Amino acid sequence: MIKKQLVFAFALLLLIPIVTMAGGMLSSLVNPEIAAGHPNYARNWHLLNGLKIGLFLGSIAIDGVLWIAACFLVIRSKRRSPLWLVLAILGPVGFAILATLNDRDAAEAGGYAQFVRGMNWLVRGSYEIGTFVLAWVLAYQAMLLGREVIIRFEAITQGVSVAQIRDIQSASSGMWAFGEAIEVIYLVALLYALRPLVFGVASHVATRMKSAAAG
Repeated sequence: MIKKQLVFAFALLLLIPIVTMAGGMLSSLVNPEIAAGHPNYARNWHLLNGLKIGLFLGSIAIDGVLWIAACFLVIRSKRRSPLWLVLAILGPVGFAILATLNDRDAAEAGGYAQFVRGMNWLVRGSYEIGTFVLAWVLAYQAMLLGREVIIRFEAITQGVSVAQIRDIQSASSGMWAFGEAIEVIYLVALLYALRPLVFGVASHVATRMKSAAAG
């Protein structure tokens, strides 16, 4: 059985990149320079520029709310104190800690919670450390794959070589590095949220297969 809170938490995490892209697209549609040639140009420019910045910052604020809500749902699913929510400020590290907390209500614990609860401290520690390292490796590799796909897509759509796109990215390497770091952080949290869901689906499939074989 997969707890509803964990499913909702995963859904909220999936909304974060959607909100970010929507905010970026809406912000890019606002061009303060359209105020040129009109009366009160300076005032209109500042209003439009404020709207442009507001849309972008608004999407970031919504992302923050979604992140906190996802962390809160994980805490609630484990019947833990809301004070644990302070770990949300630690990003993926805080989310990893929240995801490893044992469910206080053993009777209502999901299949994954019961699975990890049955481990001794040495096996559990090794499992959590291994999961943490693997999550970062997978997230980093996924980011590299995404970077390569974007580079080749831009090369095709712009009619230039891959090397030229790489040169453009190198010229603004700081901005790209920051964006990719955020991407890796997000993917790590997403992978942690996936653990109980994947375990639940795998357990359900295994049960169905056993039932079919017995029948």
